[in-house]
Amino acid sequence: MALLRSLSSQRTAISLVYGRNSSKSSNSVAAAACRSYHQRGNRSSATCGDGAAPESASGINGARYLHSGNRPLQASTLVQPDLVAGDAVKRTAKQCSSQEQNPSPAGSPQRDPLDVTFNDPIAAFKSKTTGELMRAYLVYMICSSEKLVEHNMTLLKLARNLLGQRLFVLLMKSSFYGHFVAGENRHTIVPALERLRSFGVKPILDYSVEEDISQEEAEKREVESSVSSAGDRKEEGSMPQYHVDKSFADRRYKVSSARTYFYLNEATCERNMEIFIKCLEAVSDDDRKAPRAVATGATFGTGITAIKLTALGRPQLLLQLSEVIMRTRKYMEDMVGGQGNVLTHHKTIKDLEKYYATLGDNKDVKEFLNNVTSDKEGILHLFPWSGIVDEDSQLSDTFRVPDPQTGQMRRLISQIPPKEEEMFRNMIRRLNTIVKAAADLDVRIMVDAEQTYFQPAISRITLEMMRKYNKDKAIVFNTYQCYLRETFREVNTDLEQAKRQNFYFGAKLVRGAYMDQERDRAKSLGYPDPVNPTFEATTEMYHKTLSECLRRIKLMKDCDDDARKIGIMVASHNEDTVRFAIQQMKEIGISPEDKVICFGQLLGMCDYITFPLGQAGYSAYKYIPYGPVEEVLPYLSRRAQENKGVLKKIKKEKRLLLSEIRRRLLRGQLFYKPKGNYVPI
Repeated sequence: MALLRSLSSQRTAISLVYGRNSSKSSNSVAAAACRSYHQRGNRSSATCGDGAAPESASGINGARYLHSGNRPLQASTLVQPDLVAGDAVKRTAKQCSSQEQNPSPAGSPQRDPLDVTFNDPIAAFKSKTTGELMRAYLVYMICSSEKLVEHNMTLLKLARNLLGQRLFVLLMKSSFYGHFVAGENRHTIVPALERLRSFGVKPILDYSVEEDISQEEAEKREVESSVSSAGDRKEEGSMPQYHVDKSFADRRYKVSSARTYFYLNEATCERNMEIFIKCLEAVSDDDRKAPRAVATGATFGTGITAIKLTALGRPQLLLQLSEVIMRTRKYMEDMVGGQGNVLTHHKTIKDLEKYYATLGDNKDVKEFLNNVTSDKEGILHLFPWSGIVDEDSQLSDTFRVPDPQTGQMRRLISQIPPKEEEMFRNMIRRLNTIVKAAADLDVRIMVDAEQTYFQPAISRITLEMMRKYNKDKAIVFNTYQCYLRETFREVNTDLEQAKRQNFYFGAKLVRGAYMDQERDRAKSLGYPDPVNPTFEATTEMYHKTLSECLRRIKLMKDCDDDARKIGIMVASHNEDTVRFAIQQMKEIGISPEDKVICFGQLLGMCDYITFPLGQAGYSAYKYIPYGPVEEVLPYLSRRAQENKGVLKKIKKEKRLLLSEIRRRLLRGQLFYKPKGNYVPI
């Protein structure tokens, strides 16, 4: 009776259906904005896709107001379940029950209203069997135990030794592996992907096999692969953060959510490339089976595969390239003053010629100026980056600048031995091969963010891949970690580059995965902490960056230009951030069908966000890991660690799971079979 009373007292929030907001700015303001926009020169009629990827940081619960800068959203946007009138609750519950029992007829895609409080257990879990709900609740209960999570890898190995391989695999499939991993290979995951799609959710595939190596082995590999055979030369102007330090050589240190690759040899990188291509093929094969009104290629523009650049090459090369980029910024700052990268200074070739005028008729300086990339608005790059990704340019010869005093060319990168130059070309070749395969299969690539000492090189190379391949639609997406102080500036600059070089821009926004590691490393090596000081500052950075992207999308719409030139992935487990994005879409007049905004979470986490979004017609994704049971144990260990933090803070998924389990048991739906009629956007 107590249980029945508890159930009868539960309330369901009013579902809010966000339609397209057709309101526009005043004609005079829009006209002025259009003039300003078209003066910058960017018109296109091609289409861009959407996409999403998981966010590694955990969310928070209970916030009633969202903010961008200091402006709160209207309180009415965040309707709380306790404020809903009784009649409305009954109507909403009846509607949900009707949708569950009577799906839309075949050929008519189903769409549900969206409860932006994300408190509807029916919408959250209608894609799950009751057994899967019970398994999920058990997994979350175990993840809530500090002791069990702290020693989870040891316990997993002990269980494997005691039970033997066969029973251990069975145990994993009925618990952690079954909850967080889709299957063992590209063929066994097909049923899981088909069910996701039938409930409006699309996949981001990741082959999650990892090496289980000791800390000593990880440190040994990292140090050896991060130092040139010519030695670790710390020349004048070198920056300590872009040199390996043994104390932080095990990049798994204080990282629970991001996969780490340790370089072994070139053959390993080749295998990683082949694995990424198999992921692309798996997504493509799956998407061929998905129903669509109009086919736009093998994957209908929805398939995504996530990759990491450290899997494709020697980390030393990324370190050296990152240092070059940051030293180039310092060179530009010393030359013209101010802060930021070359593009933000809006200096022209004539400005550089004046700067070097005292050097006379210097052939080296003239050759340098001939290779500078510029347009009518000014300089884009001091170096010919297109040659780096398209040709066999030598790094040692490319990254040289004139000394303003002597006119002699000085290197911004240490002399790289021929063998390591070849390794860099191999890394670029592998990435080109992957992206070309993605373009041929109509599958998209998300290049994951990594540590700040790799990120300048990763972002620079990724943008060049965008320039090369994102001509008609977004194939390549970059990732931006919003816990970093410079994220807004970096995104803004990259948006400007995309506009000025006329390519499609894809941005995956996450909070970030390496915060504790980055802070400890900065303190130890004596450089400024790159991370925002508080969680609130990170949230503000996320919302500010997202708002800037949406502002530019609105400007394109107001100018009758193609808004799909910008695709944004709101990759977040934080429901306040998801609500913020939805509200911004409503205010700006962006509909889900515009396919410029999408959302995504990890498989096995935050189903109460992902599935209601997909079922309401928003573009929603699940990050889908797969691989043999024995070989994904490191991945499962990280998921346990991450869920411990999430569940300690919000506990919402457990509450909704328990509510739905009770409801099904009381209604005799123990053997409920999920059957969806939703078509993903």
